[in-house]
Amino acid sequence: MSQVEMIDEPIPFGSVQDKGAGHAQKKGLTVITAALFLVGEMAGSGVLALPRAVVDTGWNGVVMLLLCCAVAGHNGIMLGRCWNILQLRWPEYRDHVRDPYPAIGERANGKIGKVAVSVCVNITLFGVATVFLLLAAENLQTLVEDLSPHQSTFSFCFWLIILAGALTPFTWLGSPKDFWPAAVAATVATVLACLLMFIGVLVDLPNFKDAKDQQEDIKAVFLTFGTILFAFGGASTFPTIQHDMKEPEKFSRSVVLAFAALLLMYLPVSIAGFLVYKSECESNVLSTLTAGGLKYASLILITLHLIFAFIIVINPVCQELEERFGIANKFGVFRILLRTCLVGLVLFTGESLPHFGAILSLVGGSTITCLTFIFPSMFYLKLSRQTSPDWPEIEVQPYEWAWHIEFILIGVVGGIASTYSAIDGIASGFQVVPCYVNMTAANM
Repeated sequence: MSQVEMIDEPIPFGSVQDKGAGHAQKKGLTVITAALFLVGEMAGSGVLALPRAVVDTGWNGVVMLLLCCAVAGHNGIMLGRCWNILQLRWPEYRDHVRDPYPAIGERANGKIGKVAVSVCVNITLFGVATVFLLLAAENLQTLVEDLSPHQSTFSFCFWLIILAGALTPFTWLGSPKDFWPAAVAATVATVLACLLMFIGVLVDLPNFKDAKDQQEDIKAVFLTFGTILFAFGGASTFPTIQHDMKEPEKFSRSVVLAFAALLLMYLPVSIAGFLVYKSECESNVLSTLTAGGLKYASLILITLHLIFAFIIVINPVCQELEERFGIANKFGVFRILLRTCLVGLVLFTGESLPHFGAILSLVGGSTITCLTFIFPSMFYLKLSRQTSPDWPEIEVQPYEWAWHIEFILIGVVGGIASTYSAIDGIASGFQVVPCYVNMTAANM
């Protein structure tokens, strides 16, 4: 069986299903809803930072955006193939699995692979969930301050508590197939926000006709590379979403749809922000946008995305912790307690580090690089070399080996660049006032 057939050919899974042991399920995500989950998890916060990233690197940044999208999409497909291989070779993975990505690492590289993936996944998703909560709180604070007839002193530290309390019950839902409306809502909100931001940037054109071009430098190239890697770094939840599909062998189609949609959202806003705002573009493009109604509508939609995406990204962490603590895969008191405590820990982290961006870049940048650009190719090459009389042969051509090695090297360079940018940001003067020390002085 060729590697292409392994992805798109449902016969092995179908034959198993006929015997009553297959993973294919009547209730599960379709190709479209799985693609919506992928878009809902990745898009949103990334699109806000990309215009400035392109400003810093010019048209080279656009080329980097296209290349990183292609590599991340390719590796997403590779990760899907890895999971299909596991389900084909080991029947236990056709039932419900709460930690599929670590399982891939274990089958490819043993206990070390499992631990490495588990650490990277949990650090990344926990950090991303914390940042989503922080950004949503900051956005709500901005909206209240700008739209309230009276000057508001309601700190985003309070918004953190309100948001965490409101979102906690939704984190009790089992797995992605149980809350697919959140993925749809997150994706729709992001698409509308990108459209409004694009229009808003064009409306701003007369206000920035005298803006000057940004001088490019080599440091900006590395910083931009790290930003773009983060914008496409959603692989940590890919196997969880794939496992909840009705037909997991069709996951590659969901990946293609998702990354095509991401590119359609990222490119117009990034290029427009680069050409209109130039050197005056802020790190968050919404801060530069001056078209009032469009800005606030975009802010609301992005906040909705962050809220729904929070539910998506924290779920794999919940499932793996439940697996570690032996909590049954059903709704119950222990699930509620564990997931509530996890949200409480996210809240405490956000209240302790309200300027969490630099630390996330340092920790999340390196782990995201591993999960998205290094592990998928590494694990696929390792699994393809494993043999057994009962397993179909997986043939990897020499040119495929070459580009997989190249992708791994790109990931290593990107990880180093992300880590360097974070360390540089911290060294440049990173100060934190925890919310519980001063609820009003702590500010994003």
